[in-house]
Amino acid sequence: MILIEPPRSPTLARRNPLNKRELARFARNAIQAAGGAGGVSILLTGDERIRELNQQFRKKNNPTDVLSFPAFEWDGETARSSKHLGDLAISLDTASRQAQTFGHSLATEVKVLILHGTLHLAGYDHEQDKGEMARIEARLREELDLPAALIERTLQTQAKPAKANSAKARSFQTPAAARKAGSARP
Repeated sequence: MILIEPPRSPTLARRNPLNKRELARFARNAIQAAGGAGGVSILLTGDERIRELNQQFRKKNNPTDVLSFPAFEWDGETARSSKHLGDLAISLDTASRQAQTFGHSLATEVKVLILHGTLHLAGYDHEQDKGEMARIEARLREELDLPAALIERTLQTQAKPAKANSAKARSFQTPAAARKAGSARP
């Protein structure tokens, strides 16, 4: 299920229409490609709401591009997966800025974020896996016909020193390399 949380900017909607069916089909393909099992609910929202979720679940008081919330059923002391893989929350404001920065459509950027978040829901963690998630994300990006993977972009951005006050630096403030705090993963 994909939910676009109002209010959504009419200007953003006209310039970058999103096809929920296409995104849902892509999410199913991403889940299967990532080796996940189960459904994913996706909230497409704005920076303010994603900031609230980031504060609540990761104790970070700033917007981000994507948050992943794995779903588990607890059986005593162990977790076993359910029919629902988890939830993703994506900021369309941040995704729009990133799409502009990287020269592709909002729909393409949302797909990049869905893939990244889905990999987290499938259990991958780029903070602790010595590059495994980055390699898988790069391979799946090619298979799913997407531009540079989120982890690759983050590493490229971190390698290039940018002025803190530049518009480009402000437009790409993704905490993709930030470790989750609580139950959400960036």
